[in-house]
Amino acid sequence: MTVLDGKKTAQDLKEEIKTTVSEIKKSGQRPPHLAAILVGNDGASLTYVGSKVRSCEYVGFDSTLIRLDESTTEEILLDKIEELNQDDQLDGYIVQLPLPKNIDEEKILLAIDPKKDVDGFHPSNFGRMALEMDSFIPATPYGIMELLERYKIETSGKHCVVVGRSHIVGRPISILMSQKGPAGNATVTVAHSRTQNLTSLTKNADIIVMALGIPEYLTAEMIKEGATIIDVGITRVADENHPKGYVIKGDVAYDEVAAKAAAITPVPGGVGPMTIAMLLKNTLLAFQRKN
Repeated sequence: MTVLDGKKTAQDLKEEIKTTVSEIKKSGQRPPHLAAILVGNDGASLTYVGSKVRSCEYVGFDSTLIRLDESTTEEILLDKIEELNQDDQLDGYIVQLPLPKNIDEEKILLAIDPKKDVDGFHPSNFGRMALEMDSFIPATPYGIMELLERYKIETSGKHCVVVGRSHIVGRPISILMSQKGPAGNATVTVAHSRTQNLTSLTKNADIIVMALGIPEYLTAEMIKEGATIIDVGITRVADENHPKGYVIKGDVAYDEVAAKAAAITPVPGGVGPMTIAMLLKNTLLAFQRKN
């Protein structure tokens, strides 16, 4: 059984990006610049954005963190986005989700310049991705594709079941895995909360991508021997015996499924680290397209 080590692969990617950035600086150019807008004080968002800032520093990017109060209005946020759209010294930026309830997320995502949308959430980028044109691919699906490719997981002609249909993970990974190219050419089934007899689908799947958000939902009896399991889920589960008072669980019952699988991503340390690495890769790509 192969553990698809996202932590190690993400580190390899960062080293590659770091080398490229070093060459950019030696040529006399400024380094790539990534910004993040964080509205409010959501704990998970703070942790995630902090990790992005540290990763930028590590690879040699310039990074800017824009903190806005929970009470920030939609108009103020839109003004800030327009400011970033016009900033020639900025290659890419993200608006950290979720946003406060008084702000329309769709309106915010539409306001981002697609050329700086390194999260890959703008409809323009999503559409271009679906049409196999140059675009920014959402970081989590992009990370999954990179893991499958680097670990040489055979996907061509295989049956892949994606459980979950979000615009951030489920929908884009289903498109990417059905396209031509490395880690593509799979026959993809998208399952979701209304799918009947899910086990009959997963039991026949060569590859399963779990992006449901229900801890340890996928059990050993739901998969066939030798399947590849990609676990995108990450949920804090209360645990009085743990110093933090909780443990992180994926959508897969890891120990029992790993005993049957040919390859599996752990949680934590699987897809999560890849997401930040691919965000850096998208930012470097934005810089290269601009220059």
